[in-house]
Amino acid sequence: MTTAGANPPTMTAALGQDILQRSGEHLLLVFLSVGLALLIALPLGLAVHGRPHWKRLVLGGASIVQTIPSLAIFGLLLTVPLLGGIGPTPAVVALTLYALLPLLRGLVSGLQQVPAELVQAARALGLNSNQVLRHVTLPLALPSLMNGLRVATVISVGVATIAAAIGAGGLGVFIFRGIATVNNGLLLAGALPAAAIALAADLALAALERHLSKAQRPRWQPPRPRRLLATALLGSALIAIALAVQPRMEPRLASPVVIGSKGFTEQLILGELLAQEIEAHTALRVKREFSLGSTFLCHEAVRQGKIDGYVEYTGTAWSAILKQPAGSEAGGRDRIWRQAARLYDRQFNLRMFPSLGFENTFALLIRRADGQRLGLRSISQAVAPARRWRAAFGYEFLNRSDGYPGLSQRYGLELAAPPMAMDLGLTYRALAEGQVDLIAGDSTNGLIPALQLQALEDDRHYFPPYDAVPVFNGASLRRHPELVPVLENLADRISATTMQQLNAAVDLEHQSPEAVVRAWRRKADASH
Repeated sequence: MTTAGANPPTMTAALGQDILQRSGEHLLLVFLSVGLALLIALPLGLAVHGRPHWKRLVLGGASIVQTIPSLAIFGLLLTVPLLGGIGPTPAVVALTLYALLPLLRGLVSGLQQVPAELVQAARALGLNSNQVLRHVTLPLALPSLMNGLRVATVISVGVATIAAAIGAGGLGVFIFRGIATVNNGLLLAGALPAAAIALAADLALAALERHLSKAQRPRWQPPRPRRLLATALLGSALIAIALAVQPRMEPRLASPVVIGSKGFTEQLILGELLAQEIEAHTALRVKREFSLGSTFLCHEAVRQGKIDGYVEYTGTAWSAILKQPAGSEAGGRDRIWRQAARLYDRQFNLRMFPSLGFENTFALLIRRADGQRLGLRSISQAVAPARRWRAAFGYEFLNRSDGYPGLSQRYGLELAAPPMAMDLGLTYRALAEGQVDLIAGDSTNGLIPALQLQALEDDRHYFPPYDAVPVFNGASLRRHPELVPVLENLADRISATTMQQLNAAVDLEHQSPEAVVRAWRRKADASH
């Protein structure tokens, strides 16, 4: 093992290999979705050509899809049982829907621009409808269709970055990690290759359009448009089959253990900790599906077996997942863990392992200077000045039962304006820079001391305990029983202070979660 920053060439090579892998995933998502969109758009566009009512209906429906925010479509498709939850399947469906409008418009516009006199002349020469379509209409409409294909491809490259939020991979993985860790290097590692792919695809399709549009070729005649499109669609169908078959074949060939995580720094570190411990103490291969997003997405993923395990927090499991009423967690940290573990096993066939050794509770944060100036130590003391404050909270905190709605009722907390919804990783900078006056952060976040922030005491004990606990699918543990001793050995290994230091190493020193975990494991192993 290497310590953080001890072997930069190795880390750089690993990052480069990861970029290549994610670029390949990105290309596969784009190529497959655009190919499937072509498969739908071509017959649909030809069917509505010459039928104004149907044309308006079809184009209107495709336009409505374009007005829906892409992240909302990804989220909606997660609830469709036939699509299997997280992974590439719902991502491909969403990207296909987004690619339909430019392809349909390109084809329909190209068909409309074909002069009626040419069609009539072709029929006068004895050509039937299929021959007119193959020899006259489609060749003349091809430039417009290719223009729509270029637009659809570029759109798909951009939207595919969001697919990482639902575990579909691609270059968006770097972008979401970069946002979570406020790391510009990771942001560029995702954004620059995506931009390069979009530019390269556009140039390649433009060259193909020029190639196909040449009127005469002395030694080689381009294939007929119908044959060309059929070949492209066949290739897309083969890739679709390969993508559908691969997840089913992979467990038989390599039986990987899939470790997931939510989308903030601590979760990336803990997910990497699980992965490295499994790799070090078993012969299993580990696949990382990090930055999946919300608690509910991770829970559904592990429940359905899309991932084998991740790290959850007992208070989140108790309130957000199990929907237990506030106050029913009385009895201390051990009791809530036992009760939550029993309910997880009974309701979801999930095993909740003992705590890793620290609690990461919600913490209402203000600037330390404001706390000292106003003499604030607790949430109750901040209720009066909060009427003049602006707040920014993460999306989950704004909507969870153990989040802002219940907190405001318990304390009678009122703000100068409704709180802004913001990515959790960005709220700390917004508070430190004076853009807002109050946020709900994580008690173990390394940015709290670094940015001179202050946590307010939960003096009315609103928040339940939030011990970090590995949660694994029961069927996965039966398939890989060697995981159990590895996970049990992690109990009480990390203190809250240590976790805050690890978070700071990523957020402030811009080390990778992989390097930070390796360094901590090496130090921990040496001390035993």
